[in-house]
Amino acid sequence: MRDRLGREIDYLRVSVTDRCNLRCRYCMPGGVPSVEHAEVLRYEELLRLCGLAVGLGIHAFKVTGGEPLVRRDCVSFLAELKKLRGVEQVTLTTNGMLLPDHLEALRTAGVDGINVSLDTLDDGLYSSLTGSPPGTAALVWRAAEASAAMGIHTKLNAVLLPETVEGIVELTAAADTVPADIRFIELMPIGAGKGRKGLPASEALERLRTRWPDLEPTGERRGNGPARYYGSTSLRARVGLISAVSRAFCSSCNRVRLTSTGELKPCLCYGGGTDLRALLRNGGTDRALREAMACCILQKPDAHGFGEGGAVTEARGMHEIGG
Repeated sequence: MRDRLGREIDYLRVSVTDRCNLRCRYCMPGGVPSVEHAEVLRYEELLRLCGLAVGLGIHAFKVTGGEPLVRRDCVSFLAELKKLRGVEQVTLTTNGMLLPDHLEALRTAGVDGINVSLDTLDDGLYSSLTGSPPGTAALVWRAAEASAAMGIHTKLNAVLLPETVEGIVELTAAADTVPADIRFIELMPIGAGKGRKGLPASEALERLRTRWPDLEPTGERRGNGPARYYGSTSLRARVGLISAVSRAFCSSCNRVRLTSTGELKPCLCYGGGTDLRALLRNGGTDRALREAMACCILQKPDAHGFGEGGAVTEARGMHEIGG
């Protein structure tokens, strides 16, 4: 369906859990509490809402967390979501730690793509940023390689941080060997990201052009996200830049988010949304749920306020709202 500004909303990010097996400094540092199990939507509740979303014109779904694979039977949920009539695409975002154990099942489920979060190949730096044991960066890298080798459309996601900027060229060169698209994402001032210094995508592009001077926009759309993709005659992979802060893409935003606790959020920046869990668990009809979802989409804000001091009103962390 279209929102009040005429934007076509056809993409839903679905969080299945707020829990994660990493403690990334900018997302879910140590000491962050988890929501109670009873507050999290059951898979059948999530599938019901996704089916209703299809009726509103949403056909692409991204399953996220937290780390989605820490939730038992996540792959079975993906398979059931893929089977829903009208669903055209189901993809997964993961930190990759548990991916090796699930890859074959994910391929069998028909998942259309996997995004693997990997900010750096430097093992010590990776462990420092994520709180993971030594060797984890290499494990995640091998998982991304295995995913691509299975024929699954694989992307690497890297948040632009001062700590990792020196490794941007190395990470891109490594991605090209797979090959897997790599996307550099500006740090958003949400949760633990507030007050932390991120880097603009323009700086990443400048550094990349020292290695690949002919890196230019391709005009391709390689998924449902807002990345602007670049290509070089010397690269098989594509480089995507997600400039959520420095170059807002709100005028063409096509997404809404469903948190693991059943809140439909029309914008990442602002607190509040529509409580679908209460409707679900109090006997809400499909019609009532669909109307609530449509109303939420129609209230989608014109734009986020990441570039304006004090404009962000979302107080929760990215892991809680489906980062």
